[in-house]
Amino acid sequence: MTDRTADAEWHVDQRCTNCDAARQLAPGLIAEVAGRSAVVRRPRNRAEESALHAAAFACPSRSIRHGARAPHPSLDPFPLRLAEHVYLCGHNSPHTAGANSYLLRRPAGNLMLVDTPRWSPALAARYAALGPITDVLLTHRDHAAHGRAYAGRFGARLWIHEGDLAAAPDADRVLRGSGPTEIADGVTAHPLPGHTEGSVLYLADDRYCFSGDSCYWSRSLGDLAVAESVTWYSITELAASLARTAPRLRFEWLLPGHGDRKRLPADEFARRMRALADRTAELTPRPVDFTGLRW
Repeated sequence: MTDRTADAEWHVDQRCTNCDAARQLAPGLIAEVAGRSAVVRRPRNRAEESALHAAAFACPSRSIRHGARAPHPSLDPFPLRLAEHVYLCGHNSPHTAGANSYLLRRPAGNLMLVDTPRWSPALAARYAALGPITDVLLTHRDHAAHGRAYAGRFGARLWIHEGDLAAAPDADRVLRGSGPTEIADGVTAHPLPGHTEGSVLYLADDRYCFSGDSCYWSRSLGDLAVAESVTWYSITELAASLARTAPRLRFEWLLPGHGDRKRLPADEFARRMRALADRTAELTPRPVDFTGLRW
């Protein structure tokens, strides 16, 4: 059985896990209905048709269908350029809860992979066509599933924090402690324990913030938010992490694993990060509740 809410051709089938990736890429076309994504209106132009194709190729459960089949591979837009030096990988993996992953281009021409899409040799070849990939940066344990496969394929260094080392015990570089660590010129890792014990935020060029699952842009709030209901390790630790780290951060792009991406002036993000730290300090621990999360 399939859900054809508004369109006899484009629809979302019952495999949908409500991960939100499709709604990020096709807002207004795909929305949450009864606890999962659904196509809510027909595309009106080529740009909207392309947005649905992007959503289909990002979907970790391959739930977005065009008629009886998935879109043709020639329509795959990934890696999709988001900013001057950042690409969205697409092809989100069911083994990372459908998280987003990114490619970051460096001045020397090499790239860094931040978290991982689903693994396949064909996808790895597609990403490598952009340039040599020298580092795979894991934000935390939940997104580590394909880290070694990609690092091995590229001959890249695999990075993770010691707090989540059990998820990537063969990592090439282990981040330690709570202070910032320089990964490369212009790229810094900031440990941010809270969502998991070893959660890390990566900052690049004072422009790009890869926040993993530590914070995201909430479309329902129109502001920065933390995923309180799925903070596995400690909401109290996350509040302390944000209070310690927020004053060090300056960026224009927020690029999370889950939740919306957002671009704002650096001063505006600095203000909002301080306010997020203050709001998070007022939260108290509660049981994990997937149903309580609204992006």
